[in-house]
Amino acid sequence: MYTLVTGGTGFVISNLLRELGIHGHQIISLDVTPPDSMVNDYLKPWAEQVHWIEGDVLSSTVLNDIAMKYPIKRIVHGAAITPGRGDIEVKRSRQIVDINLQGTVNLLELASQIRVERFVYVSSSAVYWKASSSEGPQTEATPLEPHGLYSVTKYVSELLTRRYGELHGFEVASVRLGGPYGPMERVTGHRTNMSQLYQWTGQAIRGETITPEPQEPRDYTYVGDIVAGIRTVLDASVLPNDVYNLASGVGISLDELLLAFEKVVPEAKFSKSPPAQRGSRIENLSRGILSIDLIKDDLGFEPQYDLQSGLSSYMQWRKEYQFSN
Repeated sequence: MYTLVTGGTGFVISNLLRELGIHGHQIISLDVTPPDSMVNDYLKPWAEQVHWIEGDVLSSTVLNDIAMKYPIKRIVHGAAITPGRGDIEVKRSRQIVDINLQGTVNLLELASQIRVERFVYVSSSAVYWKASSSEGPQTEATPLEPHGLYSVTKYVSELLTRRYGELHGFEVASVRLGGPYGPMERVTGHRTNMSQLYQWTGQAIRGETITPEPQEPRDYTYVGDIVAGIRTVLDASVLPNDVYNLASGVGISLDELLLAFEKVVPEAKFSKSPPAQRGSRIENLSRGILSIDLIKDDLGFEPQYDLQSGLSSYMQWRKEYQFSN
């Protein structure tokens, strides 16, 4: 039996393929883009477990062909466009909605047709758009008010996932990812919104000066913990709930971030912010800190990386791969 995973060449999902491979899954990876040399090298030890299919989640022909050829037991749907900026939303509005929303419908239709056991939807903390860290940790019960096309399509996809599961009798869960960073993050045709730590580690390796901006405390979650959490939801014997936050659960202030970064990357060069900036208005509010009490209590999940160990692992990967972008 196979686990079907969409978006396999992307940042988080390529790490998920690695995690599933380690734990013995046989995987069908569907992506519109074939794996490049970096992805193939990253997944080389599990190459025999990952079967690549180049195809679009919008293509019923591709999905029907998969259904005919492979006995699919579980599905993880991670394929999406992550636009980041408003100008990209303007230029690619229809494509974002088609892939992020219609793609979800197509995968849910496939799940209902082949009667999968479980469907896991990869959502985002973006659904907590207006949340501030000053409000305390955001729980799965926090009222949502998504705004951008990305967060709107993520939330609607969560609702569709829940309803399809109810209608067609398969288990479902949506996982809201908070602040992922780590190996395999890179600019792709479907991802242009890069994490702060992708930018900082790249600047440090290139010898560039990093200019920190004022910010609220944020979640920084090493991708190894993210994918371990997704696998936990996928493989759990029982799912008491159908939505889980998945993050570090720890709010990191700018001062704490700088301290950890300087310990791990002592060669990093930082510009000194003018004193007036200390009291300036924060332009880019975080999405709030996510509470992970539910996934801890229900499934026993515990993050294994704090900020310093996650950064150390990330920098080691960057240096091993000579990845300076």
